[in-house]
Amino acid sequence: MYLLQKSLFSFEEWLEIEPSERLELFFSALDLQPYAAKLRNSSPQGAKPINREAILRALLAAPLEGISTFTKLHKRLVSDLRFRYQCGFRLDESAPSIATLSRVFKAVVDKDLAKALFIDLVSQCKEAGIIDGSHLAIDSTAIGAYEKKQPKSRSQETGNANWGAKYDTFGNKLTWFGYKIHLAVDTSSELPVALEVTPAHIYDGEMAIPLMKDVVENYGWKVKYVMMDAGYDQVKNYEAARGYGAQAIIALNKRGEKEPPAGMTSDGTPRCSMGYDMVYWGADGDRLKFRCPHAVGKVDCPLGTAACSDSNYGMVVKKSITDDVRRYANPHRNTRGWMELYKERTSVERCNSRLKENLTANDTHVRGIEKVTTYVYLNAIILLASALAVHATASSLKTA
Repeated sequence: MYLLQKSLFSFEEWLEIEPSERLELFFSALDLQPYAAKLRNSSPQGAKPINREAILRALLAAPLEGISTFTKLHKRLVSDLRFRYQCGFRLDESAPSIATLSRVFKAVVDKDLAKALFIDLVSQCKEAGIIDGSHLAIDSTAIGAYEKKQPKSRSQETGNANWGAKYDTFGNKLTWFGYKIHLAVDTSSELPVALEVTPAHIYDGEMAIPLMKDVVENYGWKVKYVMMDAGYDQVKNYEAARGYGAQAIIALNKRGEKEPPAGMTSDGTPRCSMGYDMVYWGADGDRLKFRCPHAVGKVDCPLGTAACSDSNYGMVVKKSITDDVRRYANPHRNTRGWMELYKERTSVERCNSRLKENLTANDTHVRGIEKVTTYVYLNAIILLASALAVHATASSLKTA
């Protein structure tokens, strides 16, 4: 079977831990010194700078605590001495100003430190056995923008927030001004392993290849399956997955679909000479095998196996995935094995939900795609560091 073991990490249960204890465990899973070192001013002149590592800790703690603005973070650091201490600030010094928090965040953006930390934590989760890495799910989610709405033509010139549209489950068209988060998620742990932020008008199908490329190039994993919804049903996405040695499991987008070739169903199943759907009988690499439905007891053909074969085994048809990478897959489309794999796609939906509902990815108060991308990375880092903290705690209890 293709089902992976259910993840032992529950982010929802993690959020139920008492906040001060949770923060202590969270920071214990992070080594921020190498990243803080890149934020320090190399000049010996001027006033003594505020602890950059403590500010970085505060910027990471903010989404976990539901804090979405520098103003609210400053007020929390001023009013909550325990929180300030846990972030690493000395209590005999003033909390950093709003301007200082904003300036350090800008430095994190300019040096691309959030992405570097994200990649490092994904690798740590893989080494710890939290992330499996062989099954991925890809999808996008909409987020609003903390920016003045503009006409679509002007928005496209800036490369920042733009107008996006999608249909809900009832067929209603929904529009928003903002961005999209595109995620690749490890389906066994439901943790993000690659992400991109684009203006809202960018089509989902265009982002699958960059996400797959990021996973392979950043980590060198052997990916077996990549699950995506019908929005990614493009030949180039199937071909890209095959290029990385993986099988794309993508729902067919039947909008505007032409009739399948004669003697074949829309999902690529051959039909016998009597017009019955043949039965998938396994695969040998890229070769899919289909058998006579009467011979395997699926239909009662009036002519029996004699209609198409001299053998009691019945007619056999073999198809190569390379003949049509969109219709053919191993396991074959819409079989039990294929459906079980496709169900794993819900892992990316749950990950998107945690980023937007449990954290603050949908409450951006920064402008411009570079800052928004860093802000989303900080939220994604929360998920990874939390999983590492839970894993470390569980490991220490086992050895105690």
